[in-house]
Amino acid sequence: MSDAAATLRRLRLVLLGILVLGMSGTLAELVLLAHDEDAVQLIPIVLLALALPVAAWTFVRPGVASIRSLQLLMVLFVIAGAAGVFYHYDASVEFQRELEPELAGRALLWKVLQAKSPPALSPGVMVQLGLLGLACVFRHPVLMKRTEGEAR
Repeated sequence: MSDAAATLRRLRLVLLGILVLGMSGTLAELVLLAHDEDAVQLIPIVLLALALPVAAWTFVRPGVASIRSLQLLMVLFVIAGAAGVFYHYDASVEFQRELEPELAGRALLWKVLQAKSPPALSPGVMVQLGLLGLACVFRHPVLMKRTEGEAR
């Protein structure tokens, strides 16, 4: 294994470790905050609970199935995070309008973005974790070998 390949392998492992730490912390926070009032709120919890063992599987046995599974989950993280920002923003707008019905435009936007409950941008962490996971397996050697084999 060349120095560059060894460095890239270590970098992938560091990224995977950071991903696991981020997912673990986010899952713990969502559980502690009781982010489970309805089915929509369960989506990030379920995704995180599924992704942790898949990340471990990818660490222990990086194969096509484990890497593709991680990629799929990370794409779902990005989608769920983007949808979560929309839901949080919408709920915050509704809440702010109940408190101050006269708010509109830029004033409403700033109130919503500064609100602590629900924090409008907090689901963005799912987007960030999803992108980190995708970066971790980007052009993974296992997938590249398979692609080269199919091209022959």
